[in-house]
Amino acid sequence: MGLGILEDRVLEHVPGTTQYFDDPERPQYATDGTHEHLKCDRSGPVPIVLVPQPTDDPNDPLNWPLWRRDLITFVLSVTSVFATALGPILAADTVLLVSTLENVTFVKASLLTGYFLLGCGASAFLFVPSSRIWGKRHTFILGTVLLIVTSIWTATSGSKSYTNFLWSRIFQGVAAAPFESLVNAAVGDLYFVHQRGKRMAFTNLAVFGGAFFTPILVGKISNDMGWEWTFYFVAIFSGVCLPAVFFFCPETAYPRDPTPRFSSETTATKTDAGDAPPPPYNEQQPTNTSTDTAIDLEQPAATATKDEVQQTTSTSSPSDTPIPPKATFLQSLRLFNGRKSHDSFWKLTLRPLPLLIHPAFLWACLIQGLLIGWTVFIGVLMAFFFIAVPLWWDEVQTGYAYTGAFVGALIGFAVAGGLSDWSARLLTKWNNGVYEPEFRLVLVIPQMVLGCAGLYGFGITLDGMLWGKYHYAVPLTFFGLEVAGMVIGAVAGSLYIVDAYRDVVIEGFTAMIIFKNFFSFALTFKAWPWLIQSNVKAEKIFNALGSVQLVVCLLTIPLYIYGKRLRSFSYRHDILELCRLR
Repeated sequence: MGLGILEDRVLEHVPGTTQYFDDPERPQYATDGTHEHLKCDRSGPVPIVLVPQPTDDPNDPLNWPLWRRDLITFVLSVTSVFATALGPILAADTVLLVSTLENVTFVKASLLTGYFLLGCGASAFLFVPSSRIWGKRHTFILGTVLLIVTSIWTATSGSKSYTNFLWSRIFQGVAAAPFESLVNAAVGDLYFVHQRGKRMAFTNLAVFGGAFFTPILVGKISNDMGWEWTFYFVAIFSGVCLPAVFFFCPETAYPRDPTPRFSSETTATKTDAGDAPPPPYNEQQPTNTSTDTAIDLEQPAATATKDEVQQTTSTSSPSDTPIPPKATFLQSLRLFNGRKSHDSFWKLTLRPLPLLIHPAFLWACLIQGLLIGWTVFIGVLMAFFFIAVPLWWDEVQTGYAYTGAFVGALIGFAVAGGLSDWSARLLTKWNNGVYEPEFRLVLVIPQMVLGCAGLYGFGITLDGMLWGKYHYAVPLTFFGLEVAGMVIGAVAGSLYIVDAYRDVVIEGFTAMIIFKNFFSFALTFKAWPWLIQSNVKAEKIFNALGSVQLVVCLLTIPLYIYGKRLRSFSYRHDILELCRLR
């Protein structure tokens, strides 16, 4: 048992478990030629075995220069800021919309945000299977074009009728869906395991931090220029991002060889000889590698479907397949560069649904989705507590109130970015060089402390603020803590799914997107009724929310202990195969 993680009793090597170094105290050199085919990252003092192992194809994204991969991540992240900004873009304008639009109540105003989330969650069903079959590039370009079109639609005709406004918000959710559901998956395409942590934190900062910075600007813009201009600005900046996405973001999806080309022994051995996995894949590799001990890396299930693994023979060799030439710049601009999967589109569409009952994916949905839902819930109620008596804030002041949330997102980014890779490396060292995806779960500790403290504190101090007991900065500070916990939880859940269930990472992210958007949509219906039922007492509501969040965070303990056995069970009893979706 490594650091409290129970070893599996069936598989000798569980998919997702990797070994960076046999001896973490010193660099590994292939002095005796053992496993010299393994490719390593030599940028640091200690060579790190690359997981997954890159191919010899110059068009493999893992072989691109790091600056190019970082540029792609940066462009997609910036565009994601404007996509996700459309979610809370009306947060500071609640009173303005109620007073200027005909027959619009506070509930109807909050539903304009709810239906955006509904459109985002529902459209993920179509974007994700499309990206799985034809790649992600066309979805990012289409999403950026829709950002421009729908923002202009809302700005020019949203004030004419509530129904028109509502439909434009739904399609804005459709435009944002590719960036919410696929940017993190693109990080998995572009980077090795040891490089993902900070990049994943950065992309989540773009998605969540940008969303909380938006209301700060929107309040001032709406007050000085009209709420329509908030959407015009999104259209303008999305228009600037469109050529960057088109020219600098080639396809990141790559049909990787499903069999491990770097293990000298069988990587997954079942106790039942009749269930033995395919034989090892023996081949020669380039010489820019190093290790002096046997190292098992990711399993076939970590990069391809089981059907693909079973169809690949053990006699193949890279020498049998010529290395394709490097794609030209013009070729990289194509929307499609080949089919990535031969699976049925409709099967891929339905794949996220069974994952919602898988313990690991359900945990990821809860650990990430609940705090996002509570954040939307707080945004809805802020219209009552800060815009009404005793503060009587206008949209400018209400927008500035999100400064605490934005700072909280930065704190969450700093904590997640600083701890994600560092903690994984430290625990790997303590575990004799063996990395387990469950090491990512330690990020839930700061999430639990900050998120739960934020929820409990926000409710208590919000009621006190109404009676003059606390300054308004106090509940806003707790709001920032809650947002910090939300960002950390998003990073923790995303990293764990990427490292533990690489085979279904896109479907996993889709399940998480669907859950959090539908859950948040439901909360926009219930926010005001719950407030009325509690006699306008925030403490009672947020004590309940904080307790629910605490229980969810504590569920991480059994997942940490039994997560490796769950990965083994999932590999041997594929839920998608049981549902006939493979």
